[in-house]
Amino acid sequence: MPAVTNPESNPVAGSEIEAFLRGQMEKRRIPGLQAAVVRHGEIVFLGAYGVANIQDSIPVTDQTVFTINSATKSFTGVAIMQLVEDGKLDLAATVAQYLDDLPEAWHPVTIQQLLIHTSGLPDIMDGNGNIVSNDGDEAAWALTQTLPIEFAPGEKFSYNQTNYLLLGRIIDKLSGQPFTQFIAERQFQAVGMPRTAESGFADSHDVIRQSVRGYSYFRKINGNFRRVDTLRNIFEDFPPFLRTGAGLYSTAQEIARWIIALQQGKLLKPDNLKTLWTSGVLNNGSPAGFGALLNGYALGWPAALRDEHPAVTGIGGGRSGFFVYPQDDLAVVVLTNLQGSSPESFIDEVASYYIPTMKAATGFGLPRNIRMLRSVLMERGFDQAIAAFNEAKQQDPEFHLTEDQVNAWGYKLLQLEQPHDAIEVFKLNVSLYPESGNPYDSLAEGYEAIGEQALAIENYKRSLELNPENTNAVDRLKELEPN
Repeated sequence: MPAVTNPESNPVAGSEIEAFLRGQMEKRRIPGLQAAVVRHGEIVFLGAYGVANIQDSIPVTDQTVFTINSATKSFTGVAIMQLVEDGKLDLAATVAQYLDDLPEAWHPVTIQQLLIHTSGLPDIMDGNGNIVSNDGDEAAWALTQTLPIEFAPGEKFSYNQTNYLLLGRIIDKLSGQPFTQFIAERQFQAVGMPRTAESGFADSHDVIRQSVRGYSYFRKINGNFRRVDTLRNIFEDFPPFLRTGAGLYSTAQEIARWIIALQQGKLLKPDNLKTLWTSGVLNNGSPAGFGALLNGYALGWPAALRDEHPAVTGIGGGRSGFFVYPQDDLAVVVLTNLQGSSPESFIDEVASYYIPTMKAATGFGLPRNIRMLRSVLMERGFDQAIAAFNEAKQQDPEFHLTEDQVNAWGYKLLQLEQPHDAIEVFKLNVSLYPESGNPYDSLAEGYEAIGEQALAIENYKRSLELNPENTNAVDRLKELEPN
């Protein structure tokens, strides 16, 4: 389906977005994609591209539904805030005030800590994405309740499906109906989301009209997931009691409508929407999240906390995402059917067609000190990265770059197809953190990108010496040194 652009918006931006999205699909080998942009309370761009089902050559249309995986948590966050607004729930209250059949060690955990993944509770899912017991859902839940607390509530961020299982039980109890029905009535029906309401909460075992097939280039080999060249089907199992955390199917257009309804106060009052989109903090007062980009976590919404154009987001399965930019009255939705396409890594770039200062080529999204260094390197060349850093450090002894910041900068340059500049940035990181394995691993990936196989091997080996648990280095060396 060709892109649909609101005539009141900028048609040039619409055509440029379409070209950009098609370019991302080609680069990332994404079979099918939907996108929507919300600007000033209206859907100003809507596009559907590629195929929903490769086997049968079924095209994506604006009515095709995609699984949004863990972005479902954003809808659960809204449901919880609706119960707060109804006077039935207190975010600061402990889970024990609402559920009386939990282990005593769980009782101090607050509702907010469940929402922002700082509870410290044991996870019902293992590291491979499977429930912890092979004997069924009830056995998994029973086993989870016997596992030890991982850390004191509020001490750390740890993404955890047990948190949203408990939130689902709380919604069931306080609303007097299954959480699926409560969310359908209070959100899908209230907004007008017929395709979402029809598809509902489901997984790959369910027959869903006009839904995409899921695909992946990742394969589990010797216990580790590795990217391969062969595209495969993926089948995801979301047990019903975990579908507050992952389970919704929707369209980009209907998620856009839902975002508009949130912004216009149709689902929550403005003060409660502000609470929903405010990132939580640890006991020490600092925010915490997934990493460099999504460095905070609001109530079901991962957050990009930054000075310019902060965003709250929903992301799921490495394949679906939406960003809301509250200060800019802008939102972008991108849904795909490829695991590992990671639309969160290029949604900001879509937004930049409406806010040009957000373009990655200008350095948007980089921390302040990185941007300062970047401005010097744009004039002097990236091969001067180490020298420029040393000069900045001499001028200001407090000048500091973290390992994660420099690493994220290097990968952004790789995404911008500037591998030689990325290599110089990774070299800087190695010089700053010579005893850490990750900078060497990243430098090796940079050398791979330009075909310098010997240098890639050398740096993967150094990374592995420093961190024998680095499975990426092990896998890459098997590819590069098969004998």
